[in-house]
Amino acid sequence: MTGKRKRYSAEFKAKVALEAIRGELTVSQLVSKHGVHQTLINAWKKQAVEGMAGVFSGKAEAAETSHQGEVEKLHAMIGQLVVERGFFAQGLRTMSVGRRRELIKPEHLSLSITRQCTLVSISRSSYYGPAKGEPAANLEVMRRIDEQFLETPWYGSRQMTRHLRRHGHEVNRKRVRRLMARMGLRAVYQRPKTTVRHPEHKIWPYLLRDLTIDRPNQVWCADITYLPMRRGFLYLVAVMDWATRKVLSWRLSNTMDVEFCIEAVEEAMARHGRPDIFNTDQGSQFTSPRFTGLLTAAGIRVSMDGRGRWMDNVFIERLWRSMKYECVYLHAFETGSEARAGIGRWIHYYNMDRPHSALGGRTPEEAYQGTPDPIRLAA
Repeated sequence: MTGKRKRYSAEFKAKVALEAIRGELTVSQLVSKHGVHQTLINAWKKQAVEGMAGVFSGKAEAAETSHQGEVEKLHAMIGQLVVERGFFAQGLRTMSVGRRRELIKPEHLSLSITRQCTLVSISRSSYYGPAKGEPAANLEVMRRIDEQFLETPWYGSRQMTRHLRRHGHEVNRKRVRRLMARMGLRAVYQRPKTTVRHPEHKIWPYLLRDLTIDRPNQVWCADITYLPMRRGFLYLVAVMDWATRKVLSWRLSNTMDVEFCIEAVEEAMARHGRPDIFNTDQGSQFTSPRFTGLLTAAGIRVSMDGRGRWMDNVFIERLWRSMKYECVYLHAFETGSEARAGIGRWIHYYNMDRPHSALGGRTPEEAYQGTPDPIRLAA
């Protein structure tokens, strides 16, 4: 006899999704608190964010009707999809089990979870298996990887494994490679592929070659970093003015999706105007049509690091290094609210009070506002 599939009420889904959106708890903490698979938490958060616009625009009912029509069309295509599945099966096998697990839709009206597992070529046990965040031992290894990566960003998984073993950690390369991928870390050296990007997203040309960048709002850049917590981890995105090193906006998230990147850019533009050029790497968050569409709609030229251009990220990488050694590692934040408050205080200090040698002794805020060096004026 097979057990009944567990179903959750709309109220429960809304409660969990709201907690995920707030970002006070990491995904692993939400899993422990509610006993829900992390795939469901991510899916409910995404559905809640995408549904908000329809609620406030009065188009929710029309969207629901349209959705029902699409479902009927999809049912009619099932026969054709079964035939075409063989064509895509090979491509699916190149994806990680975790990524394929995310493709499963537990609430699908026609396809059972067992059938969906078959379609994406994973076992049913792999879907229901423990995905409750990383254990404490792995979190400690991830913290050590993050600390060492700040010192030696050219370390790949092989060299990082050697380093960890020399310092008493019994790890193999497969484990280190998986943890580095989850943290979003890649060794910085010239190679054919400098970052993992979405195969369907457009890659924009690099616009900064031989360009003199010497004024505020000429070029902005953005990047994402892994943020270790006492239990679990979060992701941090920051938007920086290239010429003055000022942090224009930032956001924390418990999932590495495009939403919190868009929020950071929208805040930066609302507070500081618009740059001529916005430069990023080729990560899937930054190549997303929603992200690049926001920039192009505002008349901003999109630039992306190309082959051998990893040094262009060095300014914001220095920001991550300073922030982690001077703030994150010292405090070991417990919750998202603690991390948000602590990082907010440090960024205010960085912008307003921390002199920068590359700016002639001025702070980023003074350079952004065009204020002369106060020490030289006093002399």
